[in-house]
Amino acid sequence: MINSLISFLNASPVNFLAVEALRNRLEPAGFRALDATAAMPALKAGDTVYFTKNDSSLYALRIGSKSLAEAGFHIVCAHCDSPTFRIKPAAEMHGEGGIVRLNTEVYGGPILSTWFDRPLSLAGRVIVRTDDPMHPATRLLHIQRPLLTIPNLAIHFNRQVNDGVKLSKQKDMLPVLAAQMDKSAPVLLPLIAAEIGCDTADILDFDLYLYDTTPATRVGLNAEFISSGRLDDLSMVHAGLEALLSADAAPGTTQILAIFDNEETGSQTKQGAGSPFLATLLQRIVTLQGGTFDDYARAVEHAFMISADNAHAWHPNYPEKMDPTNHPVMGGGPVIKFNAAQKYASDAVSAAVFASICEKAGVPCQRFVNHSDVAGGSTLGNILASSLPLRGVDMGNPIWAMHSCRETGSCADHEYCIRAFRAFYNL
Repeated sequence: MINSLISFLNASPVNFLAVEALRNRLEPAGFRALDATAAMPALKAGDTVYFTKNDSSLYALRIGSKSLAEAGFHIVCAHCDSPTFRIKPAAEMHGEGGIVRLNTEVYGGPILSTWFDRPLSLAGRVIVRTDDPMHPATRLLHIQRPLLTIPNLAIHFNRQVNDGVKLSKQKDMLPVLAAQMDKSAPVLLPLIAAEIGCDTADILDFDLYLYDTTPATRVGLNAEFISSGRLDDLSMVHAGLEALLSADAAPGTTQILAIFDNEETGSQTKQGAGSPFLATLLQRIVTLQGGTFDDYARAVEHAFMISADNAHAWHPNYPEKMDPTNHPVMGGGPVIKFNAAQKYASDAVSAAVFASICEKAGVPCQRFVNHSDVAGGSTLGNILASSLPLRGVDMGNPIWAMHSCRETGSCADHEYCIRAFRAFYNL
């Protein structure tokens, strides 16, 4: 299963490619793509379908045999975006010696210094001209060779570099693309056009991002850890996918895997957890099965959501950063996350439900609360629950260096998580 995770991580450098990788696993398993703009067909027990939104979020469903109004939904949700750098329009910056840099802006909250001196490349989507201005074509781009680097400043010019340096996102974090003496010759658009096989004049726009080309790998004396970019949150996406594909093919309760985008920037987009898209989708399903709005409201009340987003593992070099009594460790199993300010959806009831699911699956379970002097982040659960009042728990696997260019997790925890999600889907 870890080899499958590694393959998924390597195939998913950005959100759009992650959704494509999900489609490539779902369709051979019998999941049928449906178009949200078309009339939805009546769905019966055992049907497996999926929807996408804006090429960067995905919602897969296996319809259960029980009445939705009586049984609700079992939902695992995660997000497919990770902190990185977005390529700005008119990105080329030509300088002395023919050095060509790309102008970027930060996406999410990366640990900036971890992006220096790495082999980087470009991935995302390119929008191409068609005969219909309202419906241009989308081409995915994944340049799978080292193409750029963000060079650090030598210690000789910055003797205080190891004492901590404040970095400028506009000055210090610009990647170098080429050394080209002809400053009048464009570089980026011809590169993109050659990769996707079109004329530069037909490229209307793009959503492109940097990614680290170093592949995901196992590390540790016994290969017990996994080191990769984008573990937060693609490891949870993969766990949800594997659980759904291996869950009962004839479930009682309808199974849903909801993969949102833009969690790292607040989720308030049409493809994010703050969107009504999932709520609308669930209501359409209930209605097409002959249910009323009251049936839909009842289905939501019966539903349970697992909001899966990675947690912080106890760090051997920084134990003082962790809560004195709630510090999950690598290999100790999935982590239930609590926050008194309600940044997580977990409460005593939903935590007890998830802990019982883990017990049923034979999986250990841990708990995380922030050190009271250290501010924490938020995730999908409370944002989704604010528009879709689901019972739910926020959880994730413990990792080190969250939001670094490369994060580290436990192979055992990933196996545990898949088992817990599968047990949940099978209830």
